[in-house]
Amino acid sequence: MKKLILTGVLAVAGLTATANAQIQKGNWMVGGNLAGANFGLNEGAGYDFKIQPKGAYFIEDNLAVGGYVDLGFSGKKDAATTFTYNVGALGRYYLNPGEQGVNNLLHHGRWFFEGNVGVGGMSISKGGSSSNGLNFGFGPGYSYFITPNIGLEGLVKYDANAGFGSGGYTNKITFGLGFQIYLPTSKAKQIINDVK
Repeated sequence: MKKLILTGVLAVAGLTATANAQIQKGNWMVGGNLAGANFGLNEGAGYDFKIQPKGAYFIEDNLAVGGYVDLGFSGKKDAATTFTYNVGALGRYYLNPGEQGVNNLLHHGRWFFEGNVGVGGMSISKGGSSSNGLNFGFGPGYSYFITPNIGLEGLVKYDANAGFGSGGYTNKITFGLGFQIYLPTSKAKQIINDVK
């Protein structure tokens, strides 16, 4: 019985250490989110789909900077289709368990804050409006490490476009679900060399 308890304690400690090891200086993060996917099933219902690939490099422990791309489509049968796009830089800061003010909900996960700024816009088919301009967003998220190198995450974000054109300023709250792959520097170099 003592061996079983000791094994369980070591497993939890190992998972906690894994969550910390993947967000250290020099590691890479690549992945993406699926935000606001909605495919209506009723007659006359529409669709709304947005993907958000992103990649970042940890310049310090818990702090990553990189880039993002957002691509989205929405519309209805026999109606105009809206295409949205955003591209730019992002930053992400992972909280240490002591910084949260409460115990970490799951021992192998981490809370984070993400912010982004870039350019973006929208275009509506069939003679609709269009705009281009500044895209920015920020919000909290949680990454749950299901393996040492893969984190499932949820992200709630304020997303805005300060556009030029007929679209003007638009903003919304988005909820995204996705995954990130965390690559330690030596593994990242090995993967890049294997591709060459």
